[in-house]
Amino acid sequence: MLTGALAVASVLVVLVLWAAAGGPAALLAEGTAILAAARLTGLVAADLLLLQVLAMARVPWLERAWGQDRLARGHRLLGFTSCWLMAGHVVLVAYGYAAPAGTGVLAQLADLVVRYPGMLLAAAGTTLLVLVAALSVRAARRRVRYENWHLLHLYAYLGVGLAVPHQLWNGAHFVTSPAAAAYWWTLWGAAFAALLVFRVGRPLWLSRRHRLTVAEVRREASDVYSVYLAGHRLDRLAARPGQFLTWRLRTGRGWSRAHPFSLSEAPRADRLRFTFRAAGDDGARLAGAAPGTAVLIEGPYGTLTEGRRRGERVLLMAAGIGITPLRALLEGMRYAPGEVTLIYRARSDEELVLRAEIDGIARERGAQVIYLPGPPPTGRVSWLTAELAERFADHEALAHLVPELAGRDVFLCGPPPWMAAARAALRAAGVSARQVHDERFGW
Repeated sequence: MLTGALAVASVLVVLVLWAAAGGPAALLAEGTAILAAARLTGLVAADLLLLQVLAMARVPWLERAWGQDRLARGHRLLGFTSCWLMAGHVVLVAYGYAAPAGTGVLAQLADLVVRYPGMLLAAAGTTLLVLVAALSVRAARRRVRYENWHLLHLYAYLGVGLAVPHQLWNGAHFVTSPAAAAYWWTLWGAAFAALLVFRVGRPLWLSRRHRLTVAEVRREASDVYSVYLAGHRLDRLAARPGQFLTWRLRTGRGWSRAHPFSLSEAPRADRLRFTFRAAGDDGARLAGAAPGTAVLIEGPYGTLTEGRRRGERVLLMAAGIGITPLRALLEGMRYAPGEVTLIYRARSDEELVLRAEIDGIARERGAQVIYLPGPPPTGRVSWLTAELAERFADHEALAHLVPELAGRDVFLCGPPPWMAAARAALRAAGVSARQVHDERFGW
């Protein structure tokens, strides 16, 4: 993956600058090895932290090239790596100064924090970053609502920012080498400029430009709602079927929490729509949005679009609320009659949301739709219903339901375990991994 290659290249630059400043010699010398290792871990940790910021700064060309799901996975890997390196940096610095002085490690660490310029801010920043990393462990994430986790996660930016004075005032490699200074100033500047422009400036500009408001909220099922939005010159937004936006509805308390929802119909010049399953307080708040409510947006994001398509024949596979981007693709994708098949999996007939719209599009465009309502099988994860799973293996059912499967592009959207089972079935049925398109947002 190119993002991984760029991260490696960036770390190599840091290593070269560290070596040019005499790092290897200090690492091999008696009495300076520990502090040399401390500087190295600190420099690499700072580099990866800034790459994290760039990865999730919503830079449009990065989003288009790799998709937000891949960038998020890279961000997660960089985050945990930089956190461990930062912890190593703190321990090595404290021990490197404590050993010659004959003091305790904790006492020496406290002395460094109090006496050295910028160290108190760095300690606060490190604490914030460690807390965010702890909340990002899957076991912890599952106990927190996505909206709250996302809000708490923003404190990582504050943590990164608090480390700046420490590196400026105490970083010997930063202040003594013009090349190192140029590299770090450029990286810091790029990261914070991207953050300000694409996470703050661009969303505010888009929201002001398109002036989105709630036109109508429509109930689709017992706990599923569609929000229709009116706005100005929405064709200039350049949203495509299959993409999502991050929405903030100005409904009162809690409005600042962001909600990433896919477009559930092909975007129009005067209207957008997203459909969501209501859950918790935020679900009720969104479902109760009154007409005229102002909406702030970020996006559009996502690469689950027709741009990934390689051939003429297409299979769309959706489960549950994952139907929303694929319903938009069914409407907006270019295809001739007979070229597109949609498989729609749900736990019951009542959960087949947007069914009337899907049937209308299928009649008009000549698409085939296969509905698979029913409970899942017990004892194993499958993309099938329990009834079909008794008669077919997962890949056999695909071959039975969809002729000429191996030559099709496949677009997937649904819960992560269901998508994993569907991908495995597609591989077993002879579909190349290059023909399977999805975005994985199981946070």
